[in-house]
Amino acid sequence: MKLQRKNGLRATALGALAVSGALVLTACGSDNNAPEGSPTKSSAATSAVCKDAKGQLLASGSSAQKNAMDLWVKNYMATCTGVEVNYKSSSSGEGIVAFNQGTVGFAGSDSALKPEEVADSKKVCTGGQGINLPMVGGPIAIGYHLEGVDSLVLDAPTLAKIFDSKIKSWDDAAIKALNPDAKLPKKPIQAFHRSEDSGTTQNLGKYLGATATSDWKYEAEKKWPAPGGQAASGSSGVATQVKQVDGAIGYFELSYATSQQISTVKIDTGASAPVEATSENASKAIAAAKIKGTGKDLALGLDYTTKADGAYPIVLVTYEIACDKGNKPETLATVKSFLTYTAGADGQKLLSEAGYAPIPAEINAKVRETVASLS
Repeated sequence: MKLQRKNGLRATALGALAVSGALVLTACGSDNNAPEGSPTKSSAATSAVCKDAKGQLLASGSSAQKNAMDLWVKNYMATCTGVEVNYKSSSSGEGIVAFNQGTVGFAGSDSALKPEEVADSKKVCTGGQGINLPMVGGPIAIGYHLEGVDSLVLDAPTLAKIFDSKIKSWDDAAIKALNPDAKLPKKPIQAFHRSEDSGTTQNLGKYLGATATSDWKYEAEKKWPAPGGQAASGSSGVATQVKQVDGAIGYFELSYATSQQISTVKIDTGASAPVEATSENASKAIAAAKIKGTGKDLALGLDYTTKADGAYPIVLVTYEIACDKGNKPETLATVKSFLTYTAGADGQKLLSEAGYAPIPAEINAKVRETVASLS
């Protein structure tokens, strides 16, 4: 990714904070907080989103959506007064555990609930179960730090060998073949991965398993499966290591790359040109997703093998996990209120401005309908 583009994306993401007050007014605005001299809003929109929301709402999970969640929480709390939303950015695995222990109102996970996790959720969702609500999309960027190399192309087999410690030097023949014009140094590759159970890890594993079948023999699980490499906590931890270490490579959501000005790998998918990790390119891949969940569960099936021009294949969708029935009475109204905002037009608009990809409109409409039906 070129530095100029990264600076622009970073400025846009940060700028979203500056305009957030204006954006949220459309979703849940009121006469009282309309800027002086601007058209006043009726209280109808406020009632639709903020109605009955009160007190404190605890949530935790995916660090992939942290930067989006920060914006959402800031906007929502600015308008829905009297409500405090605390989202603990940890990992998808920890979020699901907390949800199934009944300590949070909802959880964020970059992978849909497994059957055994759904079974566990029935203990806290009285008369119901946990369901997956796709809320945030985006690319998993492959970030790297290699002095003197401003542009880098990798394909799935080469990426698999790097993360499996089979390719250990930046001047390896496979990397040279994909980057004939780059001055690749004879320098050890230092590959970083997540230390804790992570949906981001699992989605990267799904991509490698689908596209590098001869070179990636591991099951797509939340726990990092391959030997070697170095571990860091959270997407922020991996990004920090890549930023600091010359010769490093790692994986994390695009927002971490843009905010820290980390170069990202273009992926050779077999399309007419290597594909850059951008929100727009991720959206092209996510748009082909199909709902594979049943009932009110909206888990998606992603096509990691796409060769469509401009479609970035290493993507994830973060789900907000809530009970379809049996949510705690003291937090139900606030869960519905907050998720109504995040799934709404303005909540989704913030995603592209912060380096994420909005959920496709047809799927998002079903998310809003399902959120309204939570009980």
